[in-house]
Amino acid sequence: MKVAKERQMVRVLVIGYAPDAVDFTDPAIPPGLTEARVAEGIGRDAQSMRDRGWEAVHLPIRADGSLRHDIAECLARETFDCIVIGAGVRMTTKRVAAFEQVIDAVRQGAPQTPIAFNASPDSSGEAAARWLG
Repeated sequence: MKVAKERQMVRVLVIGYAPDAVDFTDPAIPPGLTEARVAEGIGRDAQSMRDRGWEAVHLPIRADGSLRHDIAECLARETFDCIVIGAGVRMTTKRVAAFEQVIDAVRQGAPQTPIAFNASPDSSGEAAARWLG
């Protein structure tokens, strides 16, 4: 007799700068965006994913040399169905090298996991849904 496996909850990792680590002087960052708005957007987005029945894990990073280690450590500990990289990470003009490090750390730590890109702090669920259906 075959026993049905229990379906695991969909898990999404969102990698983005900690709200207090965003460089709001970067011309690529939308005008009017603030630390508080970023934090609020992350909160709304996490709730949106919970409403979908997903588990959302936010990995706040900093461009201080620790991001590769932080991502590698997270991906060694846990598995995810999709990894979303925040717009603040990919759109910045001042931190291209950090963006490259994020991509490489994800590629090394989760080579088979789909990667999505959000457009704002509260659109990670939409980005993941493009891959998760």
